[in-house]
Amino acid sequence: MLHKFIIPAFTIISLFFTGCDDVNYFSAGDFQPPTAPRGLQVTNGDNRAEISWIKNRESDLSGYNIYFSYEYDGEYELIGTTKSTYYIDFDARNGEKYFYAVTAFDYNGNESELSYELVYSAPRPEGFNLAIFDYRKFPNNSGYYFGGYKVRPYDDINTDFFFENYNGTFYLNVWDDSDIMDLGNTSSIYDIDFAPSDGWSQTKDAVAKVGHTYAIWTWDNHFAKIRIKTITSDRIVFDWAYQLIPGEKALKVASIQKREEMKRTWLRENKAY
Repeated sequence: MLHKFIIPAFTIISLFFTGCDDVNYFSAGDFQPPTAPRGLQVTNGDNRAEISWIKNRESDLSGYNIYFSYEYDGEYELIGTTKSTYYIDFDARNGEKYFYAVTAFDYNGNESELSYELVYSAPRPEGFNLAIFDYRKFPNNSGYYFGGYKVRPYDDINTDFFFENYNGTFYLNVWDDSDIMDLGNTSSIYDIDFAPSDGWSQTKDAVAKVGHTYAIWTWDNHFAKIRIKTITSDRIVFDWAYQLIPGEKALKVASIQKREEMKRTWLRENKAY
């Protein structure tokens, strides 16, 4: 299915003059646009989306335009321009779904078709170094509610999971209307891209282990992940991410190092536009 997109008239004019300083590339008889960018990838952030793609090979390439839409086959709106192969949409908001596409343009103002990949972002909130406690000793501070970003009593109606020390064995527990799954040892909360489709615990619990990431399917059809950083006899400390869109499994965000690298590059390049 082809995208639909609208390029405002001022954009065409700006593209034409983008390469005025690069006279060696300008050709009055050149009406051949670059090929559409490929290899488009989008990573979810916290109130942001990070977009990357494969570099075009045309010698007269001037830059790329980035577009978004609320629907894959809807009208795409121009949101930015860059000379590099990645872009950060700082206007993306948690709880919304955005479809992205990219075009390439040359020094003569010829613009390619939109990239063909079906890619979207679903930004979601995240948190770090949160603690909850053993529900037997500290019942009022033993559970967590993702939807409210709050520590809650283990038996609160909104609690999504809670911590238990059972004779020296540590557990993460969910109630009957929720699910949990141990996704194994990970280096950080960023290692898990999506919530799983199956393999959920039949006993509604999982042994809590330092360094492991767990997927949680909440009672109100939201997906989340937590990664345990430390465990003591009476508490765990964990990082988390939570998808606001019901039923959406996308949980990935770029690593802190990658995010900062992309942000610096994006800010540096956009001073020129």
